[in-house]
Amino acid sequence: MTTAVVVGSGAREHALAWGLRQDGIEVTVSPGNAGMAAHGFRCVTTSPVDLSADLFVIGPEVPLVAGLADVLRQQGKVVFGPGADGAQLEGSKAYMKKFLADANVATAAYGAFDDLDDALRYVRSMSPPYVIKTDGLAAGKGVLVTHSLTEAENDIREKLSGAAFGPAGTTVVIEEGLIGEECSLLVLVDGQRAVPLVPARDFKRVGNGDSGPNTGGMGAFAPLNVADSLIDATMTSIIEPTMRELRRRAINYRGVLYAGLMVTSQGPKLLEYNVRFGDPETEVIVPLMGHGLFAALHATARGTVPDQVTTEHSACVTIVLAADGYPSSPRTGDVIEGLAPDGQLKDPRDGVIIFHAGTRQRPTGEFETAGGRVLAITAVAEKRSVARRMAYDAAQQISFAGMVMRTDIAEKG
Repeated sequence: MTTAVVVGSGAREHALAWGLRQDGIEVTVSPGNAGMAAHGFRCVTTSPVDLSADLFVIGPEVPLVAGLADVLRQQGKVVFGPGADGAQLEGSKAYMKKFLADANVATAAYGAFDDLDDALRYVRSMSPPYVIKTDGLAAGKGVLVTHSLTEAENDIREKLSGAAFGPAGTTVVIEEGLIGEECSLLVLVDGQRAVPLVPARDFKRVGNGDSGPNTGGMGAFAPLNVADSLIDATMTSIIEPTMRELRRRAINYRGVLYAGLMVTSQGPKLLEYNVRFGDPETEVIVPLMGHGLFAALHATARGTVPDQVTTEHSACVTIVLAADGYPSSPRTGDVIEGLAPDGQLKDPRDGVIIFHAGTRQRPTGEFETAGGRVLAITAVAEKRSVARRMAYDAAQQISFAGMVMRTDIAEKG
């Protein structure tokens, strides 16, 4: 039996484990969560370094930045995920922006500051919208986009003081605000070549109409209706220069590279790189692949990325159900109604999968909220409009006190 270990505990890891199981792979998740365990996956608290498998897939950014992939490779294991050197593209936004400048990649003009007065002088010289980013890892919540100079100045003060994100925030990156449509393009990278997956769109703001604070993501859909020429332009002007710079720096990057793009009137520009599968983009990209996830990830990890990654389905939509108070102070411990003991819908529906992000299971079999993002309700269909309706119909079966859900995911795009 071919085996895989997925490292992580969120809906992204649930989706990856589920996708690998579609290929007949025996999957262990470290540490996983209650919903994955109920769904039949082996979840263990054992460190990945003490496990054996044919493939290790590292989900979150924190262990990647900490160098887990390096440790596993030193043990002779096949690992999908960059080493600590490549993971710096997400671990430090200041590093990433300098890397992009060296690679001549189109991106927003910026300044990086650890001095408050210098940062305030820079932001006051700019025109709105103002984009303020914490330098280090902030679980997708370290970005402020605002038209208010006062709000931007207060955010800079809070971040540089350490009050917002501790040491991760004591350097800020201030960028020009780019205008256009956002798009996520994930590419598989084997150290030498990069191959794109289907483009997706996620929704970062907590409220309808992209209102309210940034979150880790409130939903997503794929594929995004973009011309092949846009993907070609992104590969030519952003991904390929990045690959050249990685090779120039002797960084053998093997894993997925997530390009967050703004499609402007001048063409695509890079907002940010993530060094792992996006969440919730993974929940819509993996189901579209049908079968073949293991082969693609295993080949990439071994340095032979496939020439093309095909999809078996036409459209996928995921709706995130979040806890009361998310993202600033999510409440936990609320009973979730509508789930069966296996963590899926009490009234199962073809084409609908429930990926668990932050849940616990009580001895009675009931699930309760245990994090900010709780569930990702995912539907696959031949048309996006049908997948969207299926996902929202399924979401209506589920309830818990204070549940937060956007109602406009995949309306446009």
